Amino acid sequence: MKHSLLVGFGFLLLSVSCTKFESESISINTVTGTIPLDSMGLTLIHEHMLVDFIGADSVSQERYDHDEVIAKVLPYLMEVKKYGVKTVFDCTPSYLAKDPVLLKKLSDLSGVQMITNTGFYGAVGGKYLPDFVFQESAEELAARWIEDYENGVEGTEIRPGFIKISVNEEMPLREIDAKLVKAAGLTHEKTGLTIASHTGTWATAKQEVAILQEMGVDPSAFVWVHAQAEGDFQNYLEAAKLGVWISLDGIGWSVDEYVDRLLFTKEQGILGNILISHDAGWYDPSKPNGGEFVPFTNIFEKLMPALNPKRFTASDWEMLLVENPKRAFGNDQ
Repeated sequence: MKHSLLVGFGFLLLSVSCTKFESESISINTVTGTIPLDSMGLTLIHEHMLVDFIGADSVSQERYDHDEVIAKVLPYLMEVKKYGVKTVFDCTPSYLAKDPVLLKKLSDLSGVQMITNTGFYGAVGGKYLPDFVFQESAEELAARWIEDYENGVEGTEIRPGFIKISVNEEMPLREIDAKLVKAAGLTHEKTGLTIASHTGTWATAKQEVAILQEMGVDPSAFVWVHAQAEGDFQNYLEAAKLGVWISLDGIGWSVDEYVDRLLFTKEQGILGNILISHDAGWYDPSKPNGGEFVPFTNIFEKLMPALNPKRFTASDWEMLLVENPKRAFGNDQ
């Protein structure tokens, strides 16, 4: 049934062997090792397998069991794999139950390539920041993240494929948030890793971009996460002009508002700056049986049927789900 739906959408699982982006020598780190960028294939750039919201002072692997999480999550990975998905970015940050070993087990069992991250999450008033983050300099924080890249995350040999930070929606940025952005910029300069920042509106995102530009970091190294929170579509044009990646990534929770946003970006010729994903999942250790799991399928089951009659083509979907993720996250270090 699902395969026939793909054909009906004109999607045809995408001809990923034909690439518009020169990436033969570029690689990316997955939880099972480094792969050529062209091996990413159809990619979801913002999803979650496990998240624990208890806070940095209490989060622990003792709060969940790997086998129970796998039993809950694996069927959803197998489901989305039927739509041709080859790679999933797990965006759970440090101190919210990022677990690279769990991700490797899920990748091995599902055959879906998974990518984890380094960085710290400053939003929600710093609830998910350990005390040392407030004491250390941006250079010291960056040294931690560079160590992750060079030797592995959290005592493993699993290396991150991107930097995940977050900031609070304030103007000017809090001092701690500005420090996280600077640390991310320093890490990018050393590793080439792309910076994905949980943000929201352009008023906040452009402050982050300005910090990076002052450091000499090109805005194309920055992913404006949760850009669906921006009410003024014209700000997408400003961000795209700078080279920023605009991530519309809450599609697991709703679809309708994404139709107009994506039509606008296509009509304005900036679809090449857009990333899409669900921000879906996840196993929550605080809830019985991990709580309700939101599937990773709305793009294929709801968004495509809504946009295809409005002249979205197979090439548009290939750009959004294959080419743009490669261009956004490719690491040529």
